[in-house]
Formats: sequence, C-alpha cells, structure tokens
Amino acid sequence: MIPIPFTKAHGAQNDFLLTWGEQVPRGISDLACLARAICDRNTGAGADGWIVITRSNIAHGGSPPSADIQLWNSDGSRSEISGNGTRCAAALLVDSGDAQNEVEILTGAGVKKLRLLERHGLQFLFEMHMGRAHVEDLHAQIVPGRECVILNVGNPQCAVFCQDFDFDWRSLGAQLERHPRFPNRTNVSFVRIVDRHTIDVRFFERGAGETRSSGTGSTGAAAAALARGFVEAPVQVLTPAAPLNIRWQGADMLLSGPAEIVARGEFYWDEP
Repeated sequence: MIPIPFTKAHGAQNDFLLTWGEQVPRGISDLACLARAICDRNTGAGADGWIVITRSNIAHGGSPPSADIQLWNSDGSRSEISGNGTRCAAALLVDSGDAQNEVEILTGAGVKKLRLLERHGLQFLFEMHMGRAHVEDLHAQIVPGRECVILNVGNPQCAVFCQDFDFDWRSLGAQLERHPRFPNRTNVSFVRIVDRHTIDVRFFERGAGETRSSGTGSTGAAAAALARGFVEAPVQVLTPAAPLNIRWQGADMLLSGPAEIVARGEFYWDEP
C-alpha cells in the first residue's frame, strides 16, 4: 500500500482532491489509474477530479507566487483546465502560505491569474481571469431539435439552449460529450435564459459526468449567451450549487466564485 496524501476542496460543490507534486511517490506507472481510484466515491476518497499541484520557481510576468497544476478527471482522462479546480488550488496555495492576495497558476490552458476577494477561515472567494472565449460555431446543429454553440474557453464547450430542464438532459449530455463532432470529447452545458443578466445552467462535464457546478462551463455558457445576444454583461450563472458571477474586461472574462477546503487525509494506493 502506498499512502497518497490529499487535501479535499470544492468550488461551488464541484469537488477535487489536491496532492502536492512532491508527495506523489516516484515510480507510479499509471497516474490515470490512480486518479480513477482516488476519485471513486465508493472505494476512494471521492471527487470530480484529482489535481497535482507543484510549487514553481518560474515567474510568469509578475511577483505573485506561481504553481503548476495537472488535472485528471474522475474517469482518469486529462483536462486542460477547471475553473473551480483552479480556485481550489489557489485556496490551498494561500492556506499553505505560498501565496497571499494574488496567485498565478500555470494550467494546461496557460497561466491563470486569481485575486483573493474574501477569506473566512478555510472559505475563500476568488476572481479568476478566464481569458477569451473562442466561438467556433454559433448555430451548430448536432442533434435534431437542439441548436447549440460550440466554443472553447481553454477547454472545449458545447452550450445547448433550452426553455427548461424537464427532459433527459443527462442522457443528451452523455451523447453530445462523445459525439463524433468532438474527437477529444467536450463539456456540455444546458442553458436557460432567466433575464438579460442571469442564466440558469446544468452541467455534464467531460470525464466526470453531471457536476453541481462548473467554472469553465459557466464561462462558456455565459459567453455563448452573450454571443447569441440573449444577455449582456455582467452575467450571473445560477448553478445547482451556488451562483457564479462573470464580468468582462474588454474581450476577457473574469469569473468570481467560492472555494472551500474541507478535509485532509491519505488514500492508500495498491498499484495493480
């Protein structure tokens, strides 16, 4: 048995296990298998994803401490970025004393800058620079009767607009995630317009399935709604867990939302 230390945190109930890079034992041959095991909600510690966070001495254009994170989804696949997960990593960096009010984190989608807005014990509120949304298809017809927006916000997104959620959106999300249109799979958001500054969203994430919230999914949904002319900035995203707020700074999007550290422990890994 190999002990794998972890800190558990969640961003609006989108939960992650975080392990410092130096605490991952050398010689583990299959990190994807480890990710599936540690994230299993019945036999593991349970989470939507596993993040390995490595302190970095590399400065990325400023003085804030920086770190590198690598993210595995609960199915063992890799993801470029998670908005909620990156906030959780920032919370750990602040709590450990490696960062203060500003944090730079190198993700698979580039360097992301976060600003601490509030802290109450192990509860944090960050604003995160999400970058620009790149719309690939504003009126995509992938499945009959459902028009969607295909875009990228550091990871692939498919935003489907709907009048309500009284249909089997989970099955449709699973179908769209693996549709041939997306060779690397995609994250899927189902978006209901509430008013000119508010949307209500359900999430089916690549590699994790249904999640209670999603930072990049919220960013993609808001960008898609703005591109279609359904909303105007700023936008509040209502998720099943908690509201997330998005504002624009020029073409760049900034997402504010919570992160909370809830547990620490060890997972005992028996490598096959």
